[in-house]
Amino acid sequence: MKQFLYILLFAAVGIFAMIEQSKPNPNQYLMIGAMAIFMYGLFQLMKKIPSKKDEDNDTEI
Repeated sequence: MKQFLYILLFAAVGIFAMIEQSKPNPNQYLMIGAMAIFMYGLFQLMKKIPSKKDEDNDTEI
């Protein structure tokens, strides 16, 4: 349930950022905040994906 709420939050922030960006004068602070939340979500996603380099090193040993 917690993971679903995070996905919903990131989607909502992404949609809000796209709407804000379409305005003639978007609020820069909102855009920076949306980018920071997006980068944090991307970081959390990438932590779960194993590295290919780690797999290659295990086969050589």
